[in-house]
Amino acid sequence: MDFWQQHGWLFLFGCAFFPRITTLFFSAATFGFWHILGWLFAPHLLVAILATTYYWDTNPVLVILSWAFAFGGTSGEATVANKGVRRTQG
Repeated sequence: MDFWQQHGWLFLFGCAFFPRITTLFFSAATFGFWHILGWLFAPHLLVAILATTYYWDTNPVLVILSWAFAFGGTSGEATVANKGVRRTQG
């Protein structure tokens, strides 16, 4: 199964920048226990794991980019959140 046969640029943008909303409304994956935990605590990591599972054989570049967003997006969000907390307290 190829990513581009199933999804388009808008879905890719949503998974990269709004993973919780995108996976909640537009994902065909079933919500099991691990999926819910990933969705709550590490949505970028969930997207990377799902991308690896479904698209590694046909789109390895997209999978590698999803892992880059998983590590960069999560740490970037934490950095921005910490700056916002310091600004409001000090």
